Amino acid sequence: MITIWHNPRCSKSRMALAALQERGDDPVVRKYLDDAPSLDELRLAHQTLNIPVIEMMRSKDALFKELGLSATDGDEALLAAMAAHPALIERPIVFANGKAAIGRPTEAIFTIL
Repeated sequence: MITIWHNPRCSKSRMALAALQERGDDPVVRKYLDDAPSLDELRLAHQTLNIPVIEMMRSKDALFKELGLSATDGDEALLAAMAAHPALIERPIVFANGKAAIGRPTEAIFTIL
């Protein structure tokens, strides 16, 4: 099963979803802004991605700065910020085969399929 945390307003997210569908995949689409991941789900995503928490975030987004967040904040603080403000989650994130990848660039999602 393939799941994509998707924001339909994001061109990269739309590109990743289209790429999956063009391959013949029928991913579960989770519009994470409407169905925000819990703190536990974000922790699991972090473990599965196996990247620093800050790389899961849209750290250049105005909201990141408005909230006074910093790359030096601890992992739990950053995860909690994403749980409270899902717009901070980098997009898209694709999960498949017990792995995860952020679709920036879109081709990165194919490394887990």
